[in-house]
Amino acid sequence: MDQNAIRILGLDPGLRRTGWGIIEAAGSRLAFVACGTILPPESAPMGERLANLHRQLLGVLEQFSPHEAAVEETFVNMNPASTLKLGQARGVVMLAPAQMGLSVAEYAPLLVKKSVVGAGRAEKAQVRMMIGILLPRAAPQTDDAADALAVAVTHAHHRGAAARARAVHEGRI
Repeated sequence: MDQNAIRILGLDPGLRRTGWGIIEAAGSRLAFVACGTILPPESAPMGERLANLHRQLLGVLEQFSPHEAAVEETFVNMNPASTLKLGQARGVVMLAPAQMGLSVAEYAPLLVKKSVVGAGRAEKAQVRMMIGILLPRAAPQTDDAADALAVAVTHAHHRGAAARARAVHEGRI
């Protein structure tokens, strides 16, 4: 990629599995950099699991030095306890890049699927297939990593609008 490329970290938050994916975007050209899944120890107490997630995510940030981050918004479950736990993991996932000074955009799951597949109700297999087409070098080992790459691709397509919305919210426009 060229010097004007923006390195984007996409994140699919979860307490059991958090997917991450890094791409570079230069104009409309996208290139795969790396992806993976963070698996905090399920048997550990909640605080330890969140700390583990944070440490591993900081390691990804330090290793790949992204310029911007994007996170998939929480899908609200019928179970309030599950939603609360996911929210805690999502908070950690948003905190780590913000601590490194990155802007963190958020995208609804329907927008991510629509941006990558063209349909908001796409299945995980369709998302994974399209990631393979959009990023031919990518071979995500999990659906979580594929979803994280999809979030990064969505951000590459919508980052201008997201920056404007943030500026309006912060009163800069």
